Amino acid sequence: IPREYISSVEAGIKEAMETGVLAGYPLTDIRAIIYDGSYHEVDSSDLAFKMAGSMALKNGVKKAKPVLLEPIMKLDVTTPSDFVGDIINDLNSRRGHVDNIETRNSTQIVHCYIPLAETFGYTTTIRSMSQGRATHSLEFDSYQELAEHLATGIIEKSYR
Repeated sequence: IPREYISSVEAGIKEAMETGVLAGYPLTDIRAIIYDGSYHEVDSSDLAFKMAGSMALKNGVKKAKPVLLEPIMKLDVTTPSDFVGDIINDLNSRRGHVDNIETRNSTQIVHCYIPLAETFGYTTTIRSMSQGRATHSLEFDSYQELAEHLATGIIEKSYR
């Protein structure tokens, strides 16, 4: 491949990474290496090499069995002891994982990891469960692979 077309291949790869292969979500943690290629004096163009880069990445990623990742949040809930059971039950129903529970005077602090998708509407729920007495803080922690049954549903929905 002539040097002048390498940037076109890179542009195609980057574009394919932005649109992804699973439900249109972007790709992360990809390393692409050009091993070989060919060109034609008359028919080769920047657009052709851009398309080739995009198609090569998409074909390679499909063979690699990609997965969907979801953001996991660190959630700390401070609540009077009377409400800790209801709060833990609610967190479990939201795919939360309680890491530990800390006691400070008459309050409990529930330290939990929870998918971001499960936190929408949580402020209203926690107020309702605790008569407005519980508070919470939320911060990004990491990405984790989305459970297969949930990923399948998202992917199927994207094709409709």
